[in-house]
Amino acid sequence: MTSTLPGYRNLLEQGELERRVKAAQSHLAACDVCPWACGVNRLAGELGICQTGALARVSSYGPHPGEERPLSGQRGSGTIFFARCNLRCIFCQNADISQLSSGRESAPDELAEIMLSLQDRGCHNINLVSPSHVIPQVLDAVNRAAMMGLKLPLVYNSGGYDSLEMLTLLDGVVDIYMPDMKYGDATTAEKYSLIKHYPQVNQAAVLEMQRQVGDLTVDSAGIAVKGLLVRHLVLPNELADSEKIFEFLASHISKNVYLNVMAQYRPSFKAWDYPELSRRIQPEEYQRALKLAQKHGLSRLDR
Repeated sequence: MTSTLPGYRNLLEQGELERRVKAAQSHLAACDVCPWACGVNRLAGELGICQTGALARVSSYGPHPGEERPLSGQRGSGTIFFARCNLRCIFCQNADISQLSSGRESAPDELAEIMLSLQDRGCHNINLVSPSHVIPQVLDAVNRAAMMGLKLPLVYNSGGYDSLEMLTLLDGVVDIYMPDMKYGDATTAEKYSLIKHYPQVNQAAVLEMQRQVGDLTVDSAGIAVKGLLVRHLVLPNELADSEKIFEFLASHISKNVYLNVMAQYRPSFKAWDYPELSRRIQPEEYQRALKLAQKHGLSRLDR
């Protein structure tokens, strides 16, 4: 497939990108940017669940060689890690980023410069990691960076707990969605990620992402251009209810969905307090998950 300019370039020329920025920013005054819908006035410095005010907090950024192959390619994915994920996973392997206000607050101009610096370093894309709670700030930065020449595809790399209203503002802005699908069961999600209604919210979000971008497409070098990638982390003792997720993907998304079934679970953060999560997964648990995915007709598997 021949690469084309990312969608936000068209929205910039139409003036629509700036309108999206203003629409998103209006949600900060009584915040409902993510499904927590805390209602705090972040513009006035009030803090909700994400402990993030008017400015996004960047923990780190740089070319990342270890993302999915269509994203990392030869030159790396241009990752920007935002602090304070809107999930509270007790086994998080990046708890120093997701649960703490690490890094520094970054004004929109500074965030735009980060994006442009990643482009100058040859990255294949701009990979926004845990952006669900800072969509207004990201849109503002993308608008500014696009005016200064940004032309890389945008990757929206989230835990999958995303607001449908915010996702509609990203329609035509984000080229590649990469959400997690963590759990097939709501009770399990609340126990281990301290969040209600995760499967319901997550599935609705993934449906909207698929509607916007469709199945993953790549260029002649195998680098992602547009589409959906889904990540699923296999947990010990089948705690993620993997088959429910695979069944949903096959029946409601696409049997051609690009799915990364991940085997890298290890006990981290507070997982040691839960005996059922206090060990790595066994090889046979991972192989069972792969077979379940294949059982439901999912064959485009990264592993």
